[in-house]
Amino acid sequence: MLDEESSIQRRDVLSALGAAGVTTLAGCTGGDTDDTEASETTASEGTTSGTTTGDVETTDGGGPSEGETVNAAWVYISEIGDLGWSWAHDQARQAVDEQYDWLETEYTEAVAPSDSERVFEQYAQGDVDVIFGTTFGYQDPMYAVAEDYPDTVFEHATGYRTRENMGRYMGRIYEPRYLAGQATGMVTENNTIGYVAAFPIPEVVRSINAMALGARSVNPEATFKVRWVNAWFDPPTAREAANALIDEGCDVIAQEQDSPAAVRAASDAGVWTSGYNAPMGQFGGENYLISPIWDWTEFYGPTLESLHEGSWEADAFWGGMETGVPMLDEWGPNVSQEVKDQVAATEEQILNDELDVWAGSAFEGESDEFLFQEMSSFVEGVEGEVPS
Repeated sequence: MLDEESSIQRRDVLSALGAAGVTTLAGCTGGDTDDTEASETTASEGTTSGTTTGDVETTDGGGPSEGETVNAAWVYISEIGDLGWSWAHDQARQAVDEQYDWLETEYTEAVAPSDSERVFEQYAQGDVDVIFGTTFGYQDPMYAVAEDYPDTVFEHATGYRTRENMGRYMGRIYEPRYLAGQATGMVTENNTIGYVAAFPIPEVVRSINAMALGARSVNPEATFKVRWVNAWFDPPTAREAANALIDEGCDVIAQEQDSPAAVRAASDAGVWTSGYNAPMGQFGGENYLISPIWDWTEFYGPTLESLHEGSWEADAFWGGMETGVPMLDEWGPNVSQEVKDQVAATEEQILNDELDVWAGSAFEGESDEFLFQEMSSFVEGVEGEVPS
């Protein structure tokens, strides 16, 4: 639930990060159906759902005046499905749509980056006041359209470019990753933890490193093995990677995927597991630990309130757990009280600014700019090197 305090926290913003040398930065782009489906989501299909049917009706654009109805549109790279990155964003869209009687929402799903400029422009030509683009590949198309429609507000997830009418947003998911890492470090019996990773980009490397640092903070002997699948949503390949890690002796499986495939594989093999993006306990069964997840309501709510009040300004939001955007879900059924107490104590330290996740590592003291868009090597305890 949104409250006055969380709304104030959300408006605490960072200075805009520099864009130089960040052409390889990418954000979560996941598909969102589970691995029971026969095939992957095809992002290029451009399926339109929600209150949108077909192409967006075109009328004069323009932002809302104070107190007027706010019309907001979300654009997703994948079908919403039942779990994953787009699912988490759409859960928040539904929540704010229900909460505010002055808000009208719509969305278009399964939009490939190559087709996103057309969709953004159609929305901007219509009666939409704000457009949320929820994957890194939308950054440059949105940036181009925003220049042509200065009276429309644009918000882009995971990128680094801004305009006067275009903000950007992401969360410090590395904080709950560190906490989940502590849980993995405490339950592993052979000190070998497997990680099914998407792409070798700063966002993913940051999560792996944070999880490894968390694990080694409670178990200095813990090590991580990483398998890259080069996809956000590829359930068969993710399952295969998880099984390969288990065969290599990993007795805990973590992941950065937008399906529960790796979690299912771990459950089937009887090893501990942690998911990502959305609560995945139903797929992890008796050996489920906990997952870093998103509550984007805590970003979208205050952002839409500022639009309704006429006070919106472009910013660079990168909030931590104190904002409620990145968080942990519920514990699995067989997690010990010792693990829960350790993680709870560490979480309190993070929330009270008493613990820096990167303290004592090679990245201690690095700038937010570096952490956000330049991290490209592993911390101690992670086997191998980040592919170039």
